[in-house]
Amino acid sequence: MNSFPIIRVITKLLIPYILLFGLYVQFHGDFGPGGGFQAGVIFAAALILYGLVYGLPAVHKVAPPKVIEKLTALGLLVYAGTGLACMLLGGNFLDYDMLNHGFLTELPAALDFLPGDKPHHFLPEGQHLGIFLVELGVGITVTAVMTMIFYAFAGRERVTT
Repeated sequence: MNSFPIIRVITKLLIPYILLFGLYVQFHGDFGPGGGFQAGVIFAAALILYGLVYGLPAVHKVAPPKVIEKLTALGLLVYAGTGLACMLLGGNFLDYDMLNHGFLTELPAALDFLPGDKPHHFLPEGQHLGIFLVELGVGITVTAVMTMIFYAFAGRERVTT
């Protein structure tokens, strides 16, 4: 691709917008269409586009395979850990209001100086926080797995007969 400078420049211009759109899809997935899976595929598409244009060694510098492997496990731990934390705190899965009944009971009294009808109005409710963490875990895992699939296919040797 060194002989196609226009494609290289356009790719450098597009990748930040692709990543920004992935963040939008990730953080607005509980309010509308989108979520962790779709955002993960969008993030992976940005990495794959970079790898297709600049080559596999270049994308390995940006996202090393060892880091991608660790992100796969991290995403799964965030996803499963959210459910486990909810169960250990005594609530139903994603239906536990830990801000009012959990480990943050002292926090609202310290924030009485803030405006609003309840002192911790800027903090998410337990269910919203749980859904956000689950979607974050899914997004991290999908990004890592899709990137590893690209690494596996792009890094294999050509067989000639």
